[in-house]
Amino acid sequence: MEAKTIQRAEVLKSWDIKEDPDGRIHTFSVKFVTKTGKIIDIKRGTPCGLNMNMKENRMRGIIEVDEKYNKIGHPTPVNIDLIIEFNNLRVKI
Repeated sequence: MEAKTIQRAEVLKSWDIKEDPDGRIHTFSVKFVTKTGKIIDIKRGTPCGLNMNMKENRMRGIIEVDEKYNKIGHPTPVNIDLIIEFNNLRVKI
């Protein structure tokens, strides 16, 4: 059985949503590879800004949150070319 997939363009559209129509914070899960080759799996995160031009550098920011939407840790930069999964869907280009 083939894993379900999502196009990267759809991932980026969803990533850029800050809150849903009811005003709740938009969360998602993401698995990606860092520039050093480490695989990071964030089970619940929300988009955040980074101190760079994200589109020009092909990056997005995520910050992990708990079940009450409290921020955990610090913003994490993610290279859009190194995203493996988004909401448990395999990402394809």
